[in-house]
Amino acid sequence: MSAGYTFVIADDHPLFRGALKQALAGLDDVAEIVETGDFEATKAMVADRADLDLLLLDLAMPGASGLSGLIALRGAHASVPVVVVSAHDDPGTIRRALELGASGFISKSASMEDIRSAVRTVLDGGIAQPAGVDLGVEQDPEISDLIRRLQSLTPQQTRVLAMIAGGLLNKQIAYELGVSEATIKAHVSAILQKLGVDSRTQAVILLTRIGAEPMQAAG
Repeated sequence: MSAGYTFVIADDHPLFRGALKQALAGLDDVAEIVETGDFEATKAMVADRADLDLLLLDLAMPGASGLSGLIALRGAHASVPVVVVSAHDDPGTIRRALELGASGFISKSASMEDIRSAVRTVLDGGIAQPAGVDLGVEQDPEISDLIRRLQSLTPQQTRVLAMIAGGLLNKQIAYELGVSEATIKAHVSAILQKLGVDSRTQAVILLTRIGAEPMQAAG
């Protein structure tokens, strides 16, 4: 067991990574802080580090389409808490991030102490959200329905959906997950049924919508 916490900071802006690193370094029991600058590197790092305690994820990194990046990481690594860090800190984006499995949300305008407080909350098993923000309820019935459908997927189905969105074929997904192609076909059928769509393409379009929608609304 390591002597302290291991964090990954995933953000494409070196200056902001530095600020986050400084905030995290002020916590007790920090063993290591790893930095990544794009989504592919982040996925590889999370897959490679069994000792990871927390991932701080920027929603607007190269290779990730908003909240779809969060969905992909939660599906692949359900045991790793993810805190979303974003300049898009409107109530809708925060609420959707938490509903889709984030353990917390930190605004890029947060103070050092607010960042540390949010991270401590998540490390203690809680959910961290900006103070004084009324998250309200989802106004878009289609998005609300889609979030409910995504929440109904099992972790393995979420993982398969993320791989479909990444352009992998059933055969490639089966190889990656170490299962038979028939098993993946069964997962895909279940995913399409739960999402209420007829094809893999339609499923990817839905996933892109949940990823891009808050960004457009916030912009």
